[in-house]
Amino acid sequence: MKPFLRQQLEKYALRLQELEFLLSREDIMADMTQFLALSREHAEVTQIAGRYARYLQTEADAQSAQEMLTGDDAEMREMAQEELATCQAELTKLEDELQRLLLPKDPDDARNAFVEIRAGTGGDESALFAGDLLRMYSRYAEQRGWRTELVSESPGEVGGYKEVVLRIEGERVYGELKFESGGHRVQRVPATETQGRIHTSACTVAVMPEPDEAEAIKLNPADLRIDTFRASGAGGQHINKTDSAVRVVHLPTGIVAECQDGRSQHSNKAKALQVLQARIQEKERSERAAKEAALRKGLVGSGDRSDRIRTYNFPQGRLTDHRINLTLYKLLAIMEGDLDEVVGALRSAQEAEQLAELEVGA
Repeated sequence: MKPFLRQQLEKYALRLQELEFLLSREDIMADMTQFLALSREHAEVTQIAGRYARYLQTEADAQSAQEMLTGDDAEMREMAQEELATCQAELTKLEDELQRLLLPKDPDDARNAFVEIRAGTGGDESALFAGDLLRMYSRYAEQRGWRTELVSESPGEVGGYKEVVLRIEGERVYGELKFESGGHRVQRVPATETQGRIHTSACTVAVMPEPDEAEAIKLNPADLRIDTFRASGAGGQHINKTDSAVRVVHLPTGIVAECQDGRSQHSNKAKALQVLQARIQEKERSERAAKEAALRKGLVGSGDRSDRIRTYNFPQGRLTDHRINLTLYKLLAIMEGDLDEVVGALRSAQEAEQLAELEVGA
């Protein structure tokens, strides 16, 4: 194990002892707020310290097996060799787990998310590609057992979407999808192309954590303009008969959100306000990230959605993620929602970067 990791883990072992002492004090138990805060920390520290204690025991077992290899008994040496191999495999597994546990955690990772897809350069082909991306994320969510809900849509003239917002609910949705934010470029022969030429189009994707009700930005009603209008698109007869769709404009920032998927104006207003809060928070997050990126180049850049992060090349069946130089020749499967390899590679790249930062700061 690297020395800096061992140093960090020793600190957790000491902190566990401190927490156990504090939680046993009567004055701490009498202060419920402090007691709950320390109890939460105790649960987190126990997980790491417990894994480290197991690592140390396995390390000691490996040392004992190593010493037995020098004995004269051939049968004992064979048993020691098997024990040593088992211990070494366990140590590798435990060290990987401990590294992950030490990495800084994004509190938003556990949240549900809004996925906003907007057509960019490329006209009708871009809108069609936005529809393909919506299908890809919807299929991926289905495979993960997540629930999806179409919040708003602006259909394209020949299909697809000029803009569409999807809400995804489930375990660690934002943590898994947050690296999808950015510019997505597609290279393919459009259905309307008569001479077989490859066209390049683009869409932007923004993945925003759903705000926690207790922590959501408080919106001043005086800062909002709320308009109602008649919804368009799929939804049966009812959707076209009443002004149930709602558009909310945040006047100080100019940020707009709308919802037309629900049957009632009340539910659409609630969803639109939720999307608006998420977009305002994402704007603040992006501004903070841009300031940090000026000092240090991060894995996903500044978070600017104009950044080109990925290319989908249909003639070659190739997907390339430019941030981590990942190229996969399984594009059709990916477009059907097989995103695990892409998501896993991006997460691993971030973890490696975080670990490097921990080592520098140790």
